[in-house]
Amino acid sequence: MNDQIPIPGAAPQPATDAPVFTVERIYVKDLSLENPNSPKSFLLQDSPQIEVSLQTRGEPVGDGIFESVLTVTVTAKVGEQTIFLVEVAQAGIFQIRNVPEQDMQPILGVHCPNILFPYVRENISSAIIRAGYPPVHLAPINFEALYAQQLQQMQAAQAPQSPIIQTVQ
Repeated sequence: MNDQIPIPGAAPQPATDAPVFTVERIYVKDLSLENPNSPKSFLLQDSPQIEVSLQTRGEPVGDGIFESVLTVTVTAKVGEQTIFLVEVAQAGIFQIRNVPEQDMQPILGVHCPNILFPYVRENISSAIIRAGYPPVHLAPINFEALYAQQLQQMQAAQAPQSPIIQTVQ
């Protein structure tokens, strides 16, 4: 007989088909710092223009195991002169099981980058400080809005083009 007797105070056993989402590991996949015009750049009086770009990607690496990578590049320029460039690829390994296929892309494109963002933000700031400059603190990013915008762009690119009708008068 295989009767299970509940143990008082023990956590209930999860159903085997219940959705699972766990963070297995968070790590820096790549970090690059360029300080091409030092020491001259430390003598500049003008405030640099800061450009921030980001990219996300997620892919399976095993059965129910996914890697999500958030890459952020921060470039500071005065005119055409690059003061510094920092790029961090912050990655995480996530266990995602029993989730409908249509929900996987939003998880990898929104939820995982939201988890990785505080880490990439700290690593960017720390690298810039180590390069000898005041820190750049990245503003919060709405990954849900970025994901929705990307979906709209993809749908627009895939939409059949209507023929151009030209009226001559």
